[in-house]
Amino acid sequence: MQFAGSHILSIAQFERPDVERVFAVADSMEPYAHRRRVTKVLDGAILGAMFFEPSTRTRVSFGSAFNLLGGEVRETTGFEQSAIAKGESLYDTARVLSGYSDVIAMRHPQEGSVAEFAAASRVPVLNGGDGSNEHPTQALLDLYTIRKELSARGRDVDRLRIAMVGDLRFGRTVHSLCKLLCLFQGIQVVLVSPVELRMPGDIVEQLRAAGHDVLESEALESSIRHVDIVYSTRIQEERFSSQQEADLYRGRFRLNQSIYTEHCEPNTVIMHPLPRDSRVTARELDDDLNDNPNLAIFRQTDNGVLVRMALFTLVLDVAEQVHRHARDVNWYTGGRFDGL
Repeated sequence: MQFAGSHILSIAQFERPDVERVFAVADSMEPYAHRRRVTKVLDGAILGAMFFEPSTRTRVSFGSAFNLLGGEVRETTGFEQSAIAKGESLYDTARVLSGYSDVIAMRHPQEGSVAEFAAASRVPVLNGGDGSNEHPTQALLDLYTIRKELSARGRDVDRLRIAMVGDLRFGRTVHSLCKLLCLFQGIQVVLVSPVELRMPGDIVEQLRAAGHDVLESEALESSIRHVDIVYSTRIQEERFSSQQEADLYRGRFRLNQSIYTEHCEPNTVIMHPLPRDSRVTARELDDDLNDNPNLAIFRQTDNGVLVRMALFTLVLDVAEQVHRHARDVNWYTGGRFDGL
């Protein structure tokens, strides 16, 4: 993959060496993401952050990643805050906003919308999620997290055992992660969901065509007994026709400390793309897991900044210049990244 000047729209763009390149650059971003060093390599550059769906982690981590590289961020959030509410096309919006920005991060509720926007953009566009289709940067940060968690145990991603739990039909994070896992070898995947929310068949076939062992199940406890990773997802209520329909599935698969202790191997890592639904009717990951050292959900969010910093430096072709524009920080950082 030629990163410089490229859009990042789909996991289909990546080969395994590309993923390893992103991860190597992400590793080198740690001093800056962990506030030990400051770099101004993107001083003067502008990120256009266009988020037409609610977002906390993705929107803020894209912005933080760009700021940590010395760039500035201009945000548009919600249709009502943009000219799209007045009938402007994605084409016209892309032509205008790409004149104001050096790179754009975009989220949109319609499948294929970010690619449509990118086709008209004059600068690189990074897909922050397009409907129930894909979320490539989330998949990359998820795999980066998996790699780091397994590395601490002397393992690598090949021969990973993973259970994906919850809304696998509409969960774009698991769609992209499955596609990314097709680049690796000997993966065992257990897909745990209600029948109505199963992983799309074409993605299951991609996994099997890559030589992976895939099992579909409706039973949580038996499915998480012999895995390295439990990757839980919330019910994507915004993709359902009504709140009542989403409520039929909410809380169907709950993981708490008692279930973890009884059914999981001692070092099983717990992941979730967040937000986790902490309402009493849901609680796919119970609060009593918060003190479990294998709960990696907040390490995931920290890793998201590293991966997005890496992608910005690669598409803007400054990955080799970052350290030349660096200095030590001059404020108290609190050691909040110690032990990660």
